[in-house]
Amino acid sequence: MVYSFKVISSTSLFLIMISCVNIEASQNLCSNTVCSLNEPVIRFPFRIQNRQSKSCGYPGFDISCGSSNETILELPFSGKFVVQAIDYARQEIWMNDQKNCLADRILSLNLSGSPFHGLYHQSFMLFNCSPFDHRKYGLNPIACLSGYTYAVFALSSSRAVYALQNGNSSCNFIRLVYVPVNWPLYQQILSWDFSEDLRLTWEEPRCGKCELRGGRCAAVKTNSSEVVCSNVPHQGFPRSALYAITTAAGVPAVILLLALLCFICGRVRRRLGGLPESDSTVNTVPVVTVAGLDGATIESYPKIVLGESRRLPKPDDNTCSICLCEYKPQETLKTIPECKHCFHSDCIEEWLRLRATCPLCRNSPERLPPAGS
Repeated sequence: MVYSFKVISSTSLFLIMISCVNIEASQNLCSNTVCSLNEPVIRFPFRIQNRQSKSCGYPGFDISCGSSNETILELPFSGKFVVQAIDYARQEIWMNDQKNCLADRILSLNLSGSPFHGLYHQSFMLFNCSPFDHRKYGLNPIACLSGYTYAVFALSSSRAVYALQNGNSSCNFIRLVYVPVNWPLYQQILSWDFSEDLRLTWEEPRCGKCELRGGRCAAVKTNSSEVVCSNVPHQGFPRSALYAITTAAGVPAVILLLALLCFICGRVRRRLGGLPESDSTVNTVPVVTVAGLDGATIESYPKIVLGESRRLPKPDDNTCSICLCEYKPQETLKTIPECKHCFHSDCIEEWLRLRATCPLCRNSPERLPPAGS
């Protein structure tokens, strides 16, 4: 049997090596940056315009620095917002209004044309009322929309409307609005003053797992939707080195090299007793994958972001039964719809990938029907 291998000239190999060096150099230009001290760190998928090249960011994630060096994100149909914080691992961003009236901005918020969306949405009834002792009824007016002779309230339930009517005030219904909130509907807020930061998330690019593993995402090329996770500790050969080997040695040699690397990694993982990555293309433990829930079902479960009060649908749910750690403010929890039990989002996702049962009641959650069924 005769094998034919593609032979490249020394000049071509030199050009390949130079291109690999250029790739590494361009990645170094996309280092972390900030608009000013104490401002959020900006890195992929975000980039600061006129300070970093387009290859350093992802379409729709352009950042600018304001006149006071504040971090600004402009939404296509809602204008500019001040960025307060960015959680790259959870893919969440906190924003507020430059003029300190977030309520006015939220009431006309339009996220279409942007990669961002709310964690949850809830409907609110707006009322304009004459002054009364609203604190007696647990109601909070929207300060920046209210005046000396009137107060504006955003109510989320009929119970809140009843409390407002009992205040013996003259109220006029303005309109019904649908706004993003940090909590699901069963939080039962009486009224909301819109004083908290606007918290949004994004789905693409999916760099959360890369960030959790200590890596950094980067675009394959400018304006490309394809991203690569790099700089992960103990990740093995750099992408540029594998590219050079692939081009120079040909496909057969690379297949042999990858097989050898997979064999070595498998031996090391078995020796260390580690589990395989959940997104691995080679499923080394097929029984585990079959026993757990699929990714689509797990992603469909509602998330809860804890506030300072750490209120949950069930008062006794104050500790994650998987990691045995008490919940803290600003942590993201996930709820199993059938039994309403809450857990840390990362904990329950890993659990459900391995076991299709609730850790507390052992009930089996329902799977989503296959796509197209």
